[in-house]
This record gives sequence, structure tokens and C-alpha cells, in this order.
Amino acid sequence: MSLLGEDIVTEEGEFVINIGPQHPSTHGVLHLKVWLDGETIKKVQPHLGYIHRSIEKMSESLSYRNFIYATSRMDYLSAHINNQACALCVEKGLQIEAPPRAQMIRVILAELTRLASHQLWWGCTGLDLGAVSPFFYAFREREAILEIMEETCGARLTQNFCVPGGIMTDIHPNFQKRTNDVLKQIKSKFQEYDDVLTGNVIFENRNKNVGFLSAEDAISFGCTGPMARGSGVSCDVRKWFPYDGYDKVQFDEVLGKEGDCFSRYMVRMHEMKQSVSIIEQLIDNIPEGDFQAKTKMVLKLPKGEFYQRVETARGELGVFIVSDGAASPYRIKYRSPNFSNLSALDHIARGYKIGDLVAIMSTIDLIIPDVDR
Repeated sequence: MSLLGEDIVTEEGEFVINIGPQHPSTHGVLHLKVWLDGETIKKVQPHLGYIHRSIEKMSESLSYRNFIYATSRMDYLSAHINNQACALCVEKGLQIEAPPRAQMIRVILAELTRLASHQLWWGCTGLDLGAVSPFFYAFREREAILEIMEETCGARLTQNFCVPGGIMTDIHPNFQKRTNDVLKQIKSKFQEYDDVLTGNVIFENRNKNVGFLSAEDAISFGCTGPMARGSGVSCDVRKWFPYDGYDKVQFDEVLGKEGDCFSRYMVRMHEMKQSVSIIEQLIDNIPEGDFQAKTKMVLKLPKGEFYQRVETARGELGVFIVSDGAASPYRIKYRSPNFSNLSALDHIARGYKIGDLVAIMSTIDLIIPDVDR
């Protein structure tokens, strides 16, 4: 399947190369068909479907409790936030709300998820452009976060911790102490991140004035997350449509101005600092009480349509449920941030060199299973 739905006629002097579907810089099984004039990109045509698992259709065969966890396998670096979106959508249909304790724990875990995702992205971005060391620096902090996830949820990557009405179990007794320790560790390393990669003159030259995306085009392509905010588009779901108590914490929506690869890079770097700030406001103020609202064993949503959006590490994830009153969804549709962000690749890559395509792909920060749902 071609994302653009068209074939390009090769002119004399042009040649076509295939990047992927097995290629390190595609960060997954993505096939790019690239038309070149020398080293200059004339066209990029993404071909999808290499990891399609029909998650939407699978979700329709599962109960309202079980379908939530199929979404962990879409954007697996935002697994907890994906689950949170599904749980919130079911809660909207049931007209219930998670207890304050559960909401706060959800938010803390969501921001830890965002930190772990951005750290992996930071390390891979350096690696893609030839800097090996950042990959090891990034995994040092990311590993500490995943150990907290494993101790709290029982899993490192696909936590499966959100349930309709709250969270599956209460937090581990060590949760607050270990989280505070990790925050101190991460804060002490931000300057190191800048010294190792951000201020590197080679890295700056590879990213500045490359892959320009205007605010108007970002909106036109439906881009969200750091991809859009790097172009100055205000679209943070946590600000515009707060959920699970995000309206009770203070944080800034990070916006870039230039719209190039370096602007998108800096948005994510500053977002990590905002995530640390959010967690610091909450971690020592988790309220006592229930961690899960009382619900029936078999959940049935009333007939109707329900929609919930959240801010994952890559942008807006939307969950749309159509219910016919049965114990399973009649129809489920996931609005994937990665699919929309990928649609802008051809537009922002044209006219740049083939080497620039790697930098552009890195700052889009694609997770391919989220494209192939």
C-alpha cells in the first residue's frame, strides 16, 4: 500500500532507490521508495503494511476490559498512555471517573513513559547521524525508569496497568522514593545531553535548516505532537482537552519557531524538562483512597459513540468507540499520531539530500506499528 496512492514516472537522469523495509533509520518495517536527481530528493513514497496486525478489528472481538491492552502493541513506547486513552473512553461511556489517587498515578506513569520514550528517541537520533555515545547515555536513565515500571506494573514496556475506573493495583511501596531518585538523576544529566549532542557543531549542521515544515502545512497534514509544535502549532491535548487531572498541574506547552529538524529536536528536549516538573508536583502529593472505582465484572456501554483523545509521546491519539449495547465494541477506530506525521514526509523531504532524509526521519520519531494498525 502506498501512503500517497500514486506512482511516479521516472524521468531521464533520475533513479529510484528503496530504503527498507529492513533498514535501521526507518525504525521499523517501513519501505520508502525515493526518487533522486543525483543526491537530491525529488519524491518520497512510503509503502505501508509490513507489520499490519488488524488491531482495530481484534479490539472489536474483545471485551471492554480486554481490548485496552491490544493498544500497547501500537506505539509501544507510549503503551501506558495508549491504555489510558482506552480506559478514559470506556469511562466516558459508563459515565464514571477514576478516583483522584488513580488519576494522579496514571499521570505520573504517563510522564515517566514520555520521558523514557524521548530518551530512546534522543539516543537513536544521535545514532542515526553517526554519534554512538548518546545511545548509551540515554539508556542509562531510561533503564532506571523501566525498572520502576517493572516493579510497579510487572512489565517494562507494555505495562497493561490501566483499567476502566482506575488502575489495576496500587503502587509499590518503593514507588515514590525510586521515582524521586530517578528525577534527580535525569535533572543532573540534562546539561550532559546538551554537551554530548545538542551543541555538537556537526549535529547542528545536519539538523538546522533541514526538513522545514510550516505551521500551515503541519495543520494541513494533520500533524500533532512535537512534529507540529516544532512549527509553532499549539496542539498539546493535555492543555487543550485536559484529562486525568492535567488541568491541576502547572507546565508549559513547548513550541518551536523554525519548523526544521533542530526545532523539533529542541521541542522534545524541553518536553523532558516539563515532564520532570509535572512528576515533581505530584509524586509527594498522591492522595489516599481507592485506586479503582467500583464497576461491574462485565461492562456494557450504552448505545452511542464515544471519543477520547490523549497526548502520547508522538502526538494526539484518538480512540473512537461505537457501541451497540453489547459487551464488546461494535466498531473501534484509533486516530494514530504516527500515520498523520508520516504523511508529511514527502513534503518536507523534497529538495534536500538523501543524507538529510535520515535526519528528517529521526525528528519525526516514527513508531511503525502505530502506522500499521
